[in-house]
Amino acid sequence: MKIEYQLATPNNLNEIMLLIKNAILTMENNHIHQWDEIYPTKEDFAEDIRQGCLHIGVSEGKIAVVFALNRQCDEAYQNGQWQYPDKNYYVVHRLCVNPLFQHKGVAKQTMLYIEEKCKAEGTMAVRLDAFSHNPSALKLYSHMGYSRVGYAHWRKGRFYLFEKYL
Repeated sequence: MKIEYQLATPNNLNEIMLLIKNAILTMENNHIHQWDEIYPTKEDFAEDIRQGCLHIGVSEGKIAVVFALNRQCDEAYQNGQWQYPDKNYYVVHRLCVNPLFQHKGVAKQTMLYIEEKCKAEGTMAVRLDAFSHNPSALKLYSHMGYSRVGYAHWRKGRFYLFEKYL
C-alpha cells in the first residue's frame, strides 16, 4: 500500500479526530479499553501540530495513520531500564491506524518509515509504550525487534515500555 507521510496541519485536525473516534470504537469492540473521551483529546493533537511533531500517512486520499514523534517522554518512562540511555532517541506517541486501513500492514509500514526517518537524522534509538491489553500492538513491536524494557502505570492500566536500537 502506498502511503505518503507528511506533517499534520490544523486543517487535518477534524479528520484526525474522526479517525481517533472510530479507532476508539473499534478498540472498545475488541475489548481494548486503552483510549476514551479523556485521552487523547483534540487539544493533544493540536499541541502536537503546534510543536511540529504530528505526522499523518495519507493513502487513497484519506488519513490512514497518525502519530507524534518527538523526544518528549512522560515521567513514568523513568521506570524503563533503557538499553541505550546515552544514545539520541525519538519517542513514538499516539500511533493510530485508521480502522478503514487496519490489517493491511499500515502500522508496520509506518514503524519502518519512522525508523528510516530516525536513522536519516542520526537518531540511534526509538522508544514507545504500548497498552498491555493491546495484543496487536504488542505483537507488532515484538516482531519488529523492540525490547520490552519496563512498564508504566497510567489511568487505564499497565503500559509496556519498548526500545529498539537502530
